Amino acid sequence: MQDLLSYITPYLVYTKGEPIIFTQLYFWGFFGIVLLGYSFIYKMNKARTIYLLLVSFFFYYKTSGFFLILLLFTIISDYNWGRLISKTKSIAKKKIFVTISMILNLSLLCYFKYAYFFVESVHDIAGTDVHFYNHFSEFSNTFFGTKDPLDKLLLPVGISFFTFQSISYIIDLYREKITPVKSIFDYGFFVCFFPHLVAGPIVKANEFLYQIYQPYSLTRKEFGYAVFWIINGLAKKIMADYIAVNYIDRIFDNPNYYSGVETIFGIFGYSLQIYADFSGYTDIAIGIALLLGYRLKTNFKSPYKAQDVSEFWKRWHISLSSWLKDYLYIPLGGNRNGTIGSYICIAFLSIVLVLLTGELWLLLVLLLLAMICVLIAYFSESFKKSINTNVNLMVTMLLGGFWHGSSWLFVIWGGLNGIGLVIHKLWLKISPFKNSNSFFVKFWSVMITLTFISFTRIFFRSDSLQTVNLIFDRIVNHFGGLLTLQVIQGYAIVFSVMLIGYLIHWVPESFKEKYRLRFATLPLPIMGLVVVVAVFCIYQLISGEMQPFIYFQF
Repeated sequence: MQDLLSYITPYLVYTKGEPIIFTQLYFWGFFGIVLLGYSFIYKMNKARTIYLLLVSFFFYYKTSGFFLILLLFTIISDYNWGRLISKTKSIAKKKIFVTISMILNLSLLCYFKYAYFFVESVHDIAGTDVHFYNHFSEFSNTFFGTKDPLDKLLLPVGISFFTFQSISYIIDLYREKITPVKSIFDYGFFVCFFPHLVAGPIVKANEFLYQIYQPYSLTRKEFGYAVFWIINGLAKKIMADYIAVNYIDRIFDNPNYYSGVETIFGIFGYSLQIYADFSGYTDIAIGIALLLGYRLKTNFKSPYKAQDVSEFWKRWHISLSSWLKDYLYIPLGGNRNGTIGSYICIAFLSIVLVLLTGELWLLLVLLLLAMICVLIAYFSESFKKSINTNVNLMVTMLLGGFWHGSSWLFVIWGGLNGIGLVIHKLWLKISPFKNSNSFFVKFWSVMITLTFISFTRIFFRSDSLQTVNLIFDRIVNHFGGLLTLQVIQGYAIVFSVMLIGYLIHWVPESFKEKYRLRFATLPLPIMGLVVVVAVFCIYQLISGEMQPFIYFQF
């Protein structure tokens, strides 16, 4: 008995630095056990909700340890604030409850994602002796025997995702778009359903809650689609890891060692990697959720088919884009006008940028730019109108960049995409190709959009501004065009995988749907054989230890 306990204990307790990943055999063993238990209670709504809630708690504990406490706090807090919002008839009280909930949620998110960097930035700028002290780690070390550092801040996995989901519930209740959940178990399940818990897609309350109270249903064709999405996601992840380990990581880790040509290949390769990695995760999440009887929204629609930046953001990380639109962009005024909230956000982001860079002179530059804009707007009505109609777009993209992490490179990345959206809006007014159906025009529109998006990701992927400067230096001053053929030959396999990845991505959606349907309607024995062969091939291609999904860090 003692031997058995010592054997299974490592599988049941949290191990730091070893989150549960969909590509691990451990996960599929875990999921098989979950399905076995689920088969006994899936027809009983309340029982299956509580069962999957407990499973999700275990999943998060194994992935993020005692940060499970934060998840529990979010569930208990917002469930009760939601009850108060739904019970009161007073609009003023509703606003107070919503405000308190937002403050608690955003304070929790900001503390764990940004507090360390803000304290260190203020310390550097002001020259004080105040250093960061992690009170949560002290609490965890004291009561749970952990050994987390007290001078650093560890990021809870998935905190951005489950916080945004919880916020959507509170706001949708306030807007009366949904009715309150029947129990805290239902709410907890909505917040932490394990397929989408740590890396999305972000699930909005009005898109998911009603499913909790519906009978379990899964048609034969849906079962086939679920299996397809899981295999498709695994294949994407393997491809993403292969090109990352064998090429892309080398470029970004040591840009000085590579020519401009190699760097450009790496930039376009990273666009493919992050798409395959992130969409691969959501494909698997959608498939797993569907097997359990729940439908998650599509998170990607072939984003590199986009012909402009605006279309790209309608196809990329749709759940985040939709969340930002519904809960930030439209409340700020949308494309109609800038509001007081818009300019408060601009001021906040300016302070954030100064703190993240640690450069006080940047504040003076930003104030000067603001004064110049106000002066021009005073004398130019057209400029004032342009500022008012585009300010919310910039705020949304800047905050979207900041959501990804406490680095001013993320803010720059978001700002560049915001500028791209504004320029596209202006271009539409004068574009001679706006209604063109020419293949040539569409082809170059796709290529230009992909190039712009890929080059903004230099800021997203790089770990410092120095790396960004080195990358641009290699492209501008050390291009090495004559080495192109040698580079292609030297990385023939990696580039072949990248080319195949892009070509599959650009396959028409109608054709993709045909082979998905063909797979989904295969006889079960044949489908099983295909799955066995696919899984065998996928795991044969694994080189080294599997990498965590990129969006785990956000």
